[in-house]
Amino acid sequence: MQRDIFDAEHDAFRDLVRTFLAKEVLPHHAEWEKQGQVDREVWRTAGRAGLLGTDVPEQFGGGGTPDFRYNAVALEEITAAGASGLGFPLHNDVVAPYLLRLCTDEQKQRWLPGFCSGDLITAIAMTEPGTGSDLQGIATHARRDGDDWILNGTKTFITNGILADLVIVVAKTDPDAGARGFSLLVVERGMPGFERGRRLEKVGMKAQDTAELSFTDVRVPAANVLGEVGQGFIHLMQNLAQERLSIALGATAGAAAALAMTLEYTKERKAFGKPVAHFQNTRFELAEMDTEVDVTRAYVDRCLARHVESELPVADAAKAKWWATDVQRRVVDRCVQLHGGYGYMLEYPIAKAFVDSRVQSIYGGTNEIMKEIIGRTLIG
Repeated sequence: MQRDIFDAEHDAFRDLVRTFLAKEVLPHHAEWEKQGQVDREVWRTAGRAGLLGTDVPEQFGGGGTPDFRYNAVALEEITAAGASGLGFPLHNDVVAPYLLRLCTDEQKQRWLPGFCSGDLITAIAMTEPGTGSDLQGIATHARRDGDDWILNGTKTFITNGILADLVIVVAKTDPDAGARGFSLLVVERGMPGFERGRRLEKVGMKAQDTAELSFTDVRVPAANVLGEVGQGFIHLMQNLAQERLSIALGATAGAAAALAMTLEYTKERKAFGKPVAHFQNTRFELAEMDTEVDVTRAYVDRCLARHVESELPVADAAKAKWWATDVQRRVVDRCVQLHGGYGYMLEYPIAKAFVDSRVQSIYGGTNEIMKEIIGRTLIG
């Protein structure tokens, strides 16, 4: 189905992203997967290419274009290329809104130029060893001490955790205030007591550095509080819709990429003297997957359009997230099957897509949590 959500400027940006990936990422990605993280220099190269902070004001070195469609283009191309080691979407789609909406003028001057240049890599630390999608169960805590906050706790599954120079940490600052007892504290590289644990060994996304982080009596200046003290949970809720839309966009692009490579494979691969694509079962499988991807993309594009207008409801973002990631899981699994034994070999891109995509229904809030959010809006 023809998409009408992008214009010529977005198409030109797509060409830029493709060129960047082909030149600066794909020749190195296999090696990055072996070492467990990308080279830091690729972030600086991305900054020089204008791929970081497209919505950040120009005065801070950003693109000055608050249009999430540029984020969508970058995410789609990164996903289609299988460049799962790049933490750019987390940086641009998840962290950027917190900095743009909540930073003071002084904080913007300190952090945004490096954010856009790639010299300052970011992460956000929500999940804990004993707390996943239930954010109100967070145990990491901070107490006020003069002009500082003393932070203690442990976080896990943190994307960009090893490379990050700036980490937004969700912490409990008032144990008796319930949902109003959380705040966002910005921890910077080099602060005493801030330690990175092991780089986590994942099923897929091998080149993406995912780590455990620990905070032991970390003295965080009051000047590093992001937003209002006690409003951390509200700040999180305001930004989660964009994060989930980002996941939905990536999932849809991933499903489309898997289908495209499988269509090409079945046209070339022969069985019983003819291409696999010529068997009725294969054609039916391809037809069903093509329909699922098209229908999913239509809904996700509609959500993207509403988000650009700042009108995307939380429940609609949750619908897009769980549905698109479920479609991706089904499509990729069926594509592996159509590849036969070769689909299980990591030298074939479909196998990498299979292991890289499995986490999509887990992070950003599990799909079960997405359904709970939707259900609550239905029953009031």
